[in-house]
Amino acid sequence: MESAICNLSVIPVRFEPSDKSEMVTQVLFGEHFEILEKQKNWIRIRLAYDGYEGWIDVKQSIPLSNEDFLSLNKNNHSISRDIVQIAILNETLPVPILIGSTLPFYTNKKFKISDQQYTYESEVISLSLPDKKMVIENSYHYFNAPYLWGGRSPFGTDCSGFTQMVYKLSGMKLKRDANQQAEQGVTIEILENAEPGDLVFFDNEEGKIIHVGILIKSGKVIHASGHVKINDIDHHGIFNKEMNKYTHTLRLIKRMI
Repeated sequence: MESAICNLSVIPVRFEPSDKSEMVTQVLFGEHFEILEKQKNWIRIRLAYDGYEGWIDVKQSIPLSNEDFLSLNKNNHSISRDIVQIAILNETLPVPILIGSTLPFYTNKKFKISDQQYTYESEVISLSLPDKKMVIENSYHYFNAPYLWGGRSPFGTDCSGFTQMVYKLSGMKLKRDANQQAEQGVTIEILENAEPGDLVFFDNEEGKIIHVGILIKSGKVIHASGHVKINDIDHHGIFNKEMNKYTHTLRLIKRMI
């Protein structure tokens, strides 16, 4: 098995091996993956974090030894918590690090990728158990982030990328897409029994789950729609006061932590 790791701040994962193909997700710095297939300058990957598959430019990653790949799969990771900060590669070269990035083998303000050594002096979290109290706090890091299909950062995110990253910062893995996340957790039958931090899912006319947000308090949801924002929610769905209408139909409530 061949594997590799992202050593850039954020890279696009595409549906097909082409720069013109749609972006389906992003890989943040320090996230590792298996290589499933090669095609000219492209590799098809499966992310270790959530099992998502797609194509990336082979130049936007570096090989990872099987030993490091297995070790990264087993260990709890240190994660960057500042919106954006700089790591220093080999004591001289700056590397931008976005919030939610993974810092492999981090200890004493240093981490490594293969034989590359980095120094990182900003805030780092390392969670061994999920912390529901952090979900709401972490969600505000992405407030006003513009909507971006396939995005996973404060500089552009889609609805499920937003919820996935908020939960990553809170110590729990979510799948990538809203319909996949809806299969996780414990179902809460009515909105009145939901708690801050629970996920709320919304469907279309065909009954397919197409949207997800985070309940932040009774009657309020934070979600990515145009940008990450807070709207009213009731048993019908999300109500946008500015538009004076319901924009999303509530389908399901899940407790993840």
